[in-house]
Amino acid sequence: DPMSGTLPHFLQEPDDAYIVKSNPIKLRCRARPALQIFFKCNGEWVHQNQHTSLEHTELGTGLKIREVMINVSRQQVEDFHGPEDYWCLCVAWSHLGTSKSRKATVRIAYLRKNFEQEPQGMEVPINGMIVLHCRPPEGVPAAEVEWLKNEELVSSLEDLNIDTRADHNLIINEARLSDSGNYTCLASNIVARRRSATATVIVFVNGGWSSWTDWSECNVRCGRGVQKRTRTCTNPAPLNGGAFCEGMSVQKSTCTSPCPVDGGWAEWTMWSVCSSECERQRTRECTDPEPKHGGRLCDGAALDTDNCTGDLCIQADMESSNDVALYSGLAAGLVTVVVLIIAVTLYRRNQSEYGVDVIDSSALTGGFQSFSFKSARQGEQKQQVQIDPSALMTHAIITVFARQNCGGGTLGGRGKSQLAPIQPALVSSMMTGKRPLRTSGVFGHGGGRLVVPNAGVCLMHAVERLKNALSDEGQEILLSPEVTYGPPGLTLSCPVALTVAHCADVSSEDWNIKLKRQTQDNSWEDVMTVEEESTSCYCLLDTQCCHLLVERPGCYALVGEALTQAAGKRLRLAAFGNMEPNFLNYSIRVYCVDDMPHAFQEVVSVERSRGGRLLEEPKTLLFRANSFNLQVSIQDIPQFLWSIKPFTTCQEFSFSQVWCSSQSPLQCAFSLERYSPAANQLSCKISVRQVKGHEQILQNEKDTVPFFTQSDCTITSQTGSRAFKIPLSIRQRICATFDTANAKGKDWQLLAQKLHIDRNLGYFACQTSPSAVILSLWEAQHQERGDLDSLASALEEIGKVQSKHSTSVDTLDRISKTIPSSNSTMNRSSEELDANHT
Repeated sequence: DPMSGTLPHFLQEPDDAYIVKSNPIKLRCRARPALQIFFKCNGEWVHQNQHTSLEHTELGTGLKIREVMINVSRQQVEDFHGPEDYWCLCVAWSHLGTSKSRKATVRIAYLRKNFEQEPQGMEVPINGMIVLHCRPPEGVPAAEVEWLKNEELVSSLEDLNIDTRADHNLIINEARLSDSGNYTCLASNIVARRRSATATVIVFVNGGWSSWTDWSECNVRCGRGVQKRTRTCTNPAPLNGGAFCEGMSVQKSTCTSPCPVDGGWAEWTMWSVCSSECERQRTRECTDPEPKHGGRLCDGAALDTDNCTGDLCIQADMESSNDVALYSGLAAGLVTVVVLIIAVTLYRRNQSEYGVDVIDSSALTGGFQSFSFKSARQGEQKQQVQIDPSALMTHAIITVFARQNCGGGTLGGRGKSQLAPIQPALVSSMMTGKRPLRTSGVFGHGGGRLVVPNAGVCLMHAVERLKNALSDEGQEILLSPEVTYGPPGLTLSCPVALTVAHCADVSSEDWNIKLKRQTQDNSWEDVMTVEEESTSCYCLLDTQCCHLLVERPGCYALVGEALTQAAGKRLRLAAFGNMEPNFLNYSIRVYCVDDMPHAFQEVVSVERSRGGRLLEEPKTLLFRANSFNLQVSIQDIPQFLWSIKPFTTCQEFSFSQVWCSSQSPLQCAFSLERYSPAANQLSCKISVRQVKGHEQILQNEKDTVPFFTQSDCTITSQTGSRAFKIPLSIRQRICATFDTANAKGKDWQLLAQKLHIDRNLGYFACQTSPSAVILSLWEAQHQERGDLDSLASALEEIGKVQSKHSTSVDTLDRISKTIPSSNSTMNRSSEELDANHT
C-alpha cells in the first residue's frame, strides 16, 4: 500500500491544559499511519507503562491509526523546576520515519482574591461620560471580566451607549438618569469567580432657571411702590444632589402710581342780576383742584341762591303773618339761651368735683401723663376700659383715659374738656424667652393718651404655638417674638404703633417676610407682606425691627420664607462658666438664641441660679439657609493643667435645630478637669461656626477661674414721661400745617417724603390726620436715638421747597426753630419739653 510508506500524520495533537485543584489532566495524541506513539515531557521519554494505547485500521485505506493518552498530575507539575512551563509532545513512528507533534503546556490554574484595581463611585452630570476602571485579580488562565448593574448583567450588545471592550473598563459615552446605580466588576476563570467592591454612580442634574414671568402690577394704588417678577429653578429642577440655580428667584423694580387727588371748590362767581322772583344766584366749580385718579368729588352745592331785597320783596297780605313768626322766633331763642346757661353751670359744678383738673394737666404735658381719678362721691368710677383680670398673662391690658380741651386748639379753659380720639400708641416688643416681660409707661400723643400702668402690659413670647403652626407649612420660620396687645374688642379711633424686633438679615432681598395674626380659633392668618401696600395695616422694616401700624387688637408675629440659600438670620452667642461643687471640674456652657433684644434674659436667670459667670460679651453670628450644620468646639486647652473627655471637644447642632429654633435656647456644655487644685488658670477659645460659613470666637483668658466679669443684662428702657416723643405743642402745629390742602395736594405727602416714610401713601390718605400718624411712626423709629434734630432739618428742607408760599415758609420756620436739639432733650420729661415750647 503506497500510503503505508508515508510519514505519520497527526490527526490529534495534545492541547494546553490546566490542572484545577488536585485533579490530573489527560493528554491525547492520534496519528496515521503509526506503528508506535510515545510522549516526551520536558525532554524526557515517558515510561511505556504510563501510556494507554488504542489501535484500529481505517476503513477504505487500511492504514493503522494509533491513539495514545497519558495522565499528568499536579505533583509532577509542581516538582518540575525548569526555565519554562511543564510541556509534553508526541513522537509517532512509521516505516518511513518519525513525526513530532506540537508542544502542549500544562499549568496549575488559580485566581487570586484581590483586584489589582477596583471601580470607584462617582457623580457625573447628565450627558457626561462615565468611565469605571477594573483590573481583575492575577490568575491562570487570565480572568474574563463582566459588569453587573444592580446585580443584573450589563450587555454592550443591547445598549450601544455602553462599551465594555476597552481593557476591562466600563464606558458609558453619554450619562442618562437611568444609568445611576450600583456597579460591580465580576472576574472569573476555570478556577473561581471574584466580585469587586460596589461602585455607586450618581447621575445628577444641575438646576436651571425658567423664563421670567411678566412684571406684576404695581403693588400700590398711590405713590412709590414695587413690582416684581419671578422665575423658578425648574428648567430643569435639580436632581440627585445637583446644584441649585445661582442668582435671584425674584426681581423687584420700583414703580409709581398716581395718587388720588380730591376735588376742591373754586371761588364763587359774582351774584347774578336780581330776578323777577326777587332772587339772585351764583355758582362755583369743582376745579381747584379737579378730582383726579379716583379722588373724591367736592362736598356741597355748586349753586347758591339768595333773596336780593333783604326779604322785603314779599306780598302785602303776608306781612302780618311774618310779624307773628318773627316774635315767635325771638321767644324761642331766648328760651334756648336760658337752657344753655343752666347746662353750662351744671357741667362746671360736676367737673369741679374731681380731685385733679384734667384739662390744665393734659394741655401742659401733651397727653402722656397717667392720672388717678378720685371721685368725691361714693359709687362713682373712673372713665376707663374695664379689663378682665384673667387676661393679664395673655394680653396687653391697655387702660385708656381720653380727655382733651375743645377750645379750637388753645391750651387754656377750665371745664372745657370732652372725650377725644386716641392718638397712636407706641408699644415696644421687649421679649424674654417664654416668660412675659412686664413694663410700665405711658404711650400716646396729642389730646388723647394711651396709658400703660405698672404691670398693665404683658407682651408674651409664646413662641411654641406659632412654631408648631409653621412646622406644618415647612418653609416659613418665626423671625420675631409674638406680640399681643388688647384686650380683644378694644376700639381705638387711630392706629397703634408696634415695634417688633426680628432676627432676619434684610441687607439683601433673600427673604419673603410676612406679618401674621392669630385668629379666634388659635390658627394664624396672613395680614400682609412687609413690602405689600395696604390701607388696613402698615409695615416699615428696619435692620433689626419692624414698625407696625395696626388697628385691631390681637397677637402679631413676623414669619419669613428664604427665597435663596443666601438668606440668613442673626444668632446671639454667649458662653457661661462656673466651678463644679467638687472644685476639680470646670463647666463651660454655650448658648445660641435668635438675635433679638433681651433674648438672653431667661438664660441669664438660669445661669445666675447655678452660679454661672459670663465669659465674654455675647456675639452675633450670621446663619445662612444653606442646609449646613452649626459646630461648637473648644480649642487651645492647656495640656498639662486641664483635660477634657475624648470626643467631646466638638459638638454639633443640626441645621433644622438652628434654623427652625426647635429648641429654645440651644445649649451645649464642655466639662474640663484640672490635674491639680493648684491649677487656677484657664485660657481657651470656643469656636462657633456654620459648616462652610461664618465663624465667631468666644475667648476665656482669665487669671482666676471662678471669677469672670459679667455684663449688665438688665433691661433698660425709657417709659412714661421720659419716653422720647415730640412735644405736644409742636406736634399740633405740624399737624395743623401739613393736614391742610393747598393747590399742590396734601402737604403731608411732602412731610412723609422728607421723613423717608414715603411708601404706602394710600394708608396715610385714609387717616383722619395723616400727619399725626406719620409723626407717630417717625417717633417709633427714633425711640432709641431720641433725636429731634433730623425732624427740624426735614422741616427746614420742606420750607425751602415751599418757598413760593410765604405763609407756609414762615410757619415751618417758626416750628423748626422751636424744636429742641437732641442734647437739650436728654433726661428731660415730656412735661418739661412741652412747657418750654408751648
